[in-house]
Amino acid sequence: MIYLAASIVTLAALLGVVLTLITMPGIWFMIGVALMCFWWQPGMFSWWTIGIAIGLAAMAEVAELVASAAGAGKAGGTRHGAWGSIVGSLVGLLVGTFAIPIPILGSLLGAVLGAFAGAALAERGVAKRPWGESMKSGHGAAVGRLLSSVIKTAFALIVALMLVVDAFWN
Repeated sequence: MIYLAASIVTLAALLGVVLTLITMPGIWFMIGVALMCFWWQPGMFSWWTIGIAIGLAAMAEVAELVASAAGAGKAGGTRHGAWGSIVGSLVGLLVGTFAIPIPILGSLLGAVLGAFAGAALAERGVAKRPWGESMKSGHGAAVGRLLSSVIKTAFALIVALMLVVDAFWN
């Protein structure tokens, strides 16, 4: 049964990395499945593995937030642009998933373009900034969104590898 549980953790880890890439909570999904398998098969993981995975997941969330904010802020964006970027990214993710029928790429591209549009429109419409400054902020938000996706996916790969190795190692 331990190999069945380890196989479930492996599948969840692979799915978790893909979910993270499309800006879903894939790392937390992996950890949740690992915890359920740990409950089912005590001793499957060490508590150190679970603790480090949770710590890395928290660090990934912070890194994602910092990278997104840094992208917009570095481009001179305001908090209106930052909020517009967040809303635009979520809307773009949904639209991109369905409008661009290429798995993963459609979602990621939609989120990045949505961050751009949301930040630019919020800067122009709410903050009343000129189009040039609004577009610059939108560009920064898009770069930050893309960078944050790459950073968080790297964290997801590390957590996935750690969980899979420990699941089969014990």
